[in-house]
Amino acid sequence: MRLGDVANADAARWGKPLDEVRVLAAEQMQALPYATQLMARLGADVVKVEHPGTGETGRGSFPHMLDPDGRPIGATFLRNNLGKRSVAIDLKHPDGRELFLSLVPRFDVVCENFKAGTMDRLGLGYDQVSERHPGAVYLSLSGFGNVGDTPYRSRPAYASIVEAMSGIYEYRREPGRAPRANPVGALGDISSALFGTIGVLAALRHRDHTGRGQMVDVAMLDAVMAMTDIVTNLWSMGIHGTVESEINAIVDTFAASDGYFVLQAVRPQHFVALAEVIGRPDWNEDPRFTASGGWIDNMDEVRAAIEAWAASRTKVEAAAALSAAGLASGPCFTPSEVIADPHVAARDMLVEVTRTDDVDEPILVPGNPVKMSAVAEGPESRVPWLGEHTDDVLVAELGLGDADIAKLRAEGVIA
Repeated sequence: MRLGDVANADAARWGKPLDEVRVLAAEQMQALPYATQLMARLGADVVKVEHPGTGETGRGSFPHMLDPDGRPIGATFLRNNLGKRSVAIDLKHPDGRELFLSLVPRFDVVCENFKAGTMDRLGLGYDQVSERHPGAVYLSLSGFGNVGDTPYRSRPAYASIVEAMSGIYEYRREPGRAPRANPVGALGDISSALFGTIGVLAALRHRDHTGRGQMVDVAMLDAVMAMTDIVTNLWSMGIHGTVESEINAIVDTFAASDGYFVLQAVRPQHFVALAEVIGRPDWNEDPRFTASGGWIDNMDEVRAAIEAWAASRTKVEAAAALSAAGLASGPCFTPSEVIADPHVAARDMLVEVTRTDDVDEPILVPGNPVKMSAVAEGPESRVPWLGEHTDDVLVAELGLGDADIAKLRAEGVIA
């Protein structure tokens, strides 16, 4: 879908679930910006606070496009900031901190994702915010959390750091190979964003009942541990290798005529169906394959038969045939194939963002995975230029006049 388009338009009359919820976000990079973008897609008014000179760090990521003033806007920023407004305030300046705290009572949710303790040192932590606005929900999203006596509290973190510390890199490491960092993109960021969003929604619901705000503290490492639960759970149950090797399951990729497809076969009935589909019904009478351990012991033979069968089929055709027999299978798509996939189009899972630097092809941003029958999806609006809404927000929320804004700008407090 394109910016401005609406899916499920018949539901627009019902509004959106977070209409009238207002979010003030001191955020950077991906974890919190993804969470607040999701809130914006669900109807929240999100005001993003950025540094007046450089903006948040995601603007400087690579690759990038140029905004109308010729400044780079990086890919990380472009895919996490649709539908927001940008206010450029220097939070290290005393007047900038006071502006931020003055805005707080106008918002339901205040959130930040700096290194633990940073906002407290600036005088913008939960205690200071709740003093100005006792009903505020304060989301803090950091590598290792603000609550609890963790030895890692003061450390900076990106997704790859907490992913490594969750144990999943070692768990999935191939024999003789070093662990691979960032194997699936920003798992640490997106998982943290989702748990942060859930925490905010729960805290808002709690405030409806009690009238009280509270702090929601999400550590990225905690979020990834929840996503990679097999690491600790299966170890505690005596499985010290990979789950596939320990339970003798087939979870692997196989070659077809034009690429690869993945197949997962775990139960005895799966192997029976697989043997029938690929033309090896004799395996179902072969004592070597009566137990799943035999699948793995004879994996070279199994792989050769599967790939011989798939050699005359595309990866899409092979996966479709296996799926029709009740087996879990899917093609390994390239980026261009994902973009052209009919499921992606049917579910509006790519948003076309028109470029502002004379490049014809749009930038593609993942759409909203949350589909609701009584909520229209979209319209999406572009990311904000740095400080684009500073004057509008300060005038509307704080009643500042032209002279006040000019003075703040001249002193470098805002941009």
